[in-house]
Amino acid sequence: MSESSLLKGKRILAVDDETDILQVLEELLWMCEVVKATGFEEAKMLLENDKFDFAILDIMGVNGYALLDIANSKNLNAVMLTAHAFTPEHLARSIKKGAVSYIPKEEITSITPLLEDILNAEKNGISPWAPWEKRLPSSYFEERWGAAWQDKNKEFWNKFLAGIRDKRKRSDKSN
Repeated sequence: MSESSLLKGKRILAVDDETDILQVLEELLWMCEVVKATGFEEAKMLLENDKFDFAILDIMGVNGYALLDIANSKNLNAVMLTAHAFTPEHLARSIKKGAVSYIPKEEITSITPLLEDILNAEKNGISPWAPWEKRLPSSYFEERWGAAWQDKNKEFWNKFLAGIRDKRKRSDKSN
């Protein structure tokens, strides 16, 4: 199966206050219908009135967490994309609030395989965070945030990572 085949024809809402980021997403996701919004109100209206397969939400410039709440109410997979909110606290908040992934804007070129991974994870009954963990391993975050980046919220991170690995093991046994 080609990398773009799972995404072909998918409808994606991309929300960012930076129009160049929206343009890059549209180019990277050429096999999809990408609907772009540059502000909260526009994105809120689209989420409430249209159907999408994914939402890609900037955190800071467009009130991404409020949009994530709306996406969750529609059972819509939402990916958080950020530059200014690239912190361990925002990563944990994204997970806790129900995002299926969290991508620093410097990794935007990984969006297509990441969305494919999320669809495959869903199909295989594993956490959408499992492929994310492989694409952006702890060493990636250690390089940016330091070796002790999980220490402030160690209990949460241990439980989160154990949950990903447990669900992956169960899925491996059933295949």
